[in-house]
Amino acid sequence: MSRFPGFSLDRKVAVVTGASSGIGAAIAEALSEAGARVVLTGREEARLREVAARLGDHHVVAADLAEDGAPATIVEEAVGAFGALNVLVHSAGIFWPKPFAAAPLSDFDAQFRINVRAPYALTQAALPHLTPDGSVIFISSIAGHVGFPSSTAYCGTKGAVELITKSLAMELAPVGVRVNAIAPGNIHTPMNARLFESEDYNRSMIERTPYGRVGVVEDIAPVAVFLASDAARYVHGESILVDGGWAAQ
Repeated sequence: MSRFPGFSLDRKVAVVTGASSGIGAAIAEALSEAGARVVLTGREEARLREVAARLGDHHVVAADLAEDGAPATIVEEAVGAFGALNVLVHSAGIFWPKPFAAAPLSDFDAQFRINVRAPYALTQAALPHLTPDGSVIFISSIAGHVGFPSSTAYCGTKGAVELITKSLAMELAPVGVRVNAIAPGNIHTPMNARLFESEDYNRSMIERTPYGRVGVVEDIAPVAVFLASDAARYVHGESILVDGGWAAQ
């Protein structure tokens, strides 16, 4: 029998927000393959159920994270369905790039509400169930590590996520809850598909990535499995860049 902690998520219950597409859907699938019972949440039930059809034990919760009652509902549904909540993955997010001079404050408020306030509130609601052996995983971005033009508000949200991760890790490590982040680089997802329709944009992203390609969601999901598992039991307050070397430049 190995003396090393493993990557199995058997008997763990994981909530994944933004699970209807992109990185969130891939993470939900990867956690399920590792043995977790997965609670998928997002705004559109039909799309959630399309993803859920590819999973093992699962539960679907259609909820708008921008609504104040959503965190309590999601936690109640998860615990009601499976009797526990061990892993929380914050994949929901919005990205509305605009030049700073043309960006209305309403865009700033919306991005902070979804990208920062929503995961903050959901973590707070889930905390009583996460102790004494839980894992919280924020999806940050290279935009939380380096600046991007026409993305000031978005970069601000991801910078906030980076420090929320560190601060919560300091506070919650003593009670057994691990808090970490994954910071993806340029990844092909529905959220940025419109940008990649431009051949110039696509080529520039490839040229600026040392590894020489744009990422895919399958590059991100295994990192979430690691952070959710006992193999990461001594990993606290980290932001793991998965960016093909972008931020190393």
